[in-house]
Amino acid sequence: MKTYFKPPRPGETSVAAACPICGCYTVRQFWRLPEYSFQRCTGCGHVYQNPRPSPLDLVERYDEDYKQYEVDNADNFFNLMRLGLDDVGFSGLEASLPPGKRALDVGCATGMLVAALEKRGWQAEGVEVCQASADYGRATRGVTIHVGTLDSLHLPAASFDLVHSSHVIEHVSEPGAFLREMHRILKPGGYLVCATPNLASYQARRFGTEWRSAIADHVHLFSLRSLRRLIRQCGFQPLRHKTWGGIALGLAPPRRKACLDRWAKRLGFGDVQIQLARKPLVSGISRRSGGG
Repeated sequence: MKTYFKPPRPGETSVAAACPICGCYTVRQFWRLPEYSFQRCTGCGHVYQNPRPSPLDLVERYDEDYKQYEVDNADNFFNLMRLGLDDVGFSGLEASLPPGKRALDVGCATGMLVAALEKRGWQAEGVEVCQASADYGRATRGVTIHVGTLDSLHLPAASFDLVHSSHVIEHVSEPGAFLREMHRILKPGGYLVCATPNLASYQARRFGTEWRSAIADHVHLFSLRSLRRLIRQCGFQPLRHKTWGGIALGLAPPRRKACLDRWAKRLGFGDVQIQLARKPLVSGISRRSGGG
C-alpha cells in the first residue's frame, strides 16, 4: 500500500533546527532527495529533516485528498492498529483499568479506532488536524473528534487513561513537546501507545531514499532506540515494543514476504514500530521541576 504524502508546495517556508532528542546542532547528510533532505545528528544519531517545514505548512497538507485516502484505506488501517495493540498486550492493559476508563486517539483520521473503543466500553475521543476527516468521522460514526493540533486544544491535565498515536509523531515539528503534552493529559499510571516507521528496519536499509517512509511529510525518522530514548526523556517509563513488516506487499513473492514478516517481528527489524509506555504514578517531570 502506498504511503500518503504531498510534496512541498511553492512558497512553503523551512527552518533549521536542533536535534529534538539531544539538542545538538551539528548534523551530517543522511539522505538527499530533490526537494528535501534528511540529516543525522552527530550527537545521538537521530535522523530528521533539516531544514524542516514550518508547523503551519505541515498541517495545511492535510485536506480533502487526505480524507479520501483515509476513507479508502480505513479497514486496512484499522486492522493494522488492532494488530499493533495486540502486540503490546492491549487486552491485559484494558482489563487492568477501572470502569469509566478514558482514551484519546491523537491523529484519529475518521475516528475508526475511537468508535471501536467506545464499543468496548471506553469513553473515547479523537484529535485530528484535517477538518474534512473529522467532519466525516463525526457524521458517519457519531464520535467526538477535536480539530487541531494536540497542543492547541489545551485538554485538561490528567484526564485520560490511554493516549494512542499511530503514525503521527514522525509528522510533528517538535516530537518532544508532543510527547510531553501527552504525558500532561494522561492520568498518573496511564498508558501511551505510539506507532511510527522504524528507521532501523530491513526495508529502510535496503531501499534508502526509495523507502516508503522517506517522504516529505515525515519530519522525523525514529529507530527503536531513538524513540525509546525520547519517550523516557519526556517522563514516561517504556514497557515494551514490537516491530512488524519485513517487506512491503508486492515487493516479494508471498511465501518470501511471510517469512520476512515473521523474522522481522521476532528480531525487531520490521518496517513499523509500536511502543508502549506508562506515566509513572509519581511523575519524573514533576519531581525534576519541583511541581506536584
